[in-house]
Amino acid sequence: MEQSENTKQEIAEEVQPEQESEQPAATAEEVQAEPSELQKALALAEDYKRKWYAVTAEYDNYRKRTTATASQKYAEGVADIVLKILPIGDNIDRALAVCEDEKMKQGLEMIKTGFEKTLSDEGIECFDPTGEEFNSATSAAIAALPCEEGEEEGYVKQTFLKGYKKGDKILRYAQVIVTR
Repeated sequence: MEQSENTKQEIAEEVQPEQESEQPAATAEEVQAEPSELQKALALAEDYKRKWYAVTAEYDNYRKRTTATASQKYAEGVADIVLKILPIGDNIDRALAVCEDEKMKQGLEMIKTGFEKTLSDEGIECFDPTGEEFNSATSAAIAALPCEEGEEEGYVKQTFLKGYKKGDKILRYAQVIVTR
């Protein structure tokens, strides 16, 4: 009989759940709160992806800024050179105005045509506001003369130096004489 009581006791021990360990078992919420290795890896990958997008966007912005700055510097360099050669064109115009020799005049006109073509190839336009209403955005008044008969006040009577512009940017203001 002793044996059957021992066997009954052993069977009872096997059927009974193990006694609780010192730490209580984790609840379902706690198990979900701790991210698994896969979730940690996915979160890290998402973080790297977000950082990569930010760096890519910053590089794209940097490239655009650099390109814009370079083209602006080129345009400013062209404008500086043009301002230095405009007096040559002015002198050609003056020489044409006083030239009496026909062959010399033809040569000067060819030079002037080449000069104007070079400017137009760079997108530079010449403007002469003679006869137009004075506009301080495109012209600089160097003198004012009284109105003669039939003239209105505030109009450009004579252009001393033609103006030049590239697009909307004025490279050189026209120097004009205005009626008052």
